[in-house]
Amino acid sequence: MILAKEMEANDVRDHYDDLDWIYREIWGLHVHHGYWRTGEETPNAAVEALVDRVAVGLELQTGQRICDIGCGYGASANYLAEHYSVAMTGLTISSAQARIAQALNPASGSFTCTCQDWLHNDLPDRSFDGAYAIESTEHMVDKPAFFREAWRTIRDGGRLTVCAWLADAQASPTSIRHLLQPICREGRLPGMGTREEYERMANGAGFSLVAFEDLSSKVRRTWAICARRLLWKLASDSRYRALIVDPAFKNRVFLLSIPRLMVALRTGAMRYGLFTWQRTEGA
Repeated sequence: MILAKEMEANDVRDHYDDLDWIYREIWGLHVHHGYWRTGEETPNAAVEALVDRVAVGLELQTGQRICDIGCGYGASANYLAEHYSVAMTGLTISSAQARIAQALNPASGSFTCTCQDWLHNDLPDRSFDGAYAIESTEHMVDKPAFFREAWRTIRDGGRLTVCAWLADAQASPTSIRHLLQPICREGRLPGMGTREEYERMANGAGFSLVAFEDLSSKVRRTWAICARRLLWKLASDSRYRALIVDPAFKNRVFLLSIPRLMVALRTGAMRYGLFTWQRTEGA
């Protein structure tokens, strides 16, 4: 596990609250990678394609109750509610994200968002048919507890799908020092696990692995798009230029991490994995 020292949940919350408007302008309401199957997709189509991949893993059925763990602005949850006719519950630790997610709640009431920490939630046992986390497990200060809470709140036979930034198990000391550890610090990731570590933690909580796919080559275009958008903003918007040089704005360092992310995915030091697990019957 690649660790960022002394990282707490409040650091993650402050990261997303401080960078709220920047995330929305640079990345959009889907705060996750896009999936380019053919390479011809638009950025919006690519982020929705990744959500569709999650839906396939969950084997969604009409009327199911699904939890989005770390729902951000609720765009992915709303997409699933609309296209798959499921009832969505989302949790985010960021109050800024929660305000927007709650405002976007469809009239059907098929998505509800609460601002609370997944590791300390008040959800009933076995209250969901399935759950997913798209790029939020990286921010969990206690990853084994993430899986224990998922097992507790998913019914027998239900599925858990996770899209995660992963450290390559064979990453060199140089890559760890100059890419992975700074990415963790700058992105407020308490730890970045390997595929093998995720599988051990999930198994320890009672889940059985259904499938794993390495999507690294299909998602890395995301960062080139983010880099171009950021450069344009720096050239055209004085707010960004002021922010990048303001020492009082501690979370500005994430913007400087974008080149590291591009290199880490291109060299394989960082991987992007999609896991699907099933809650073991009777566990």
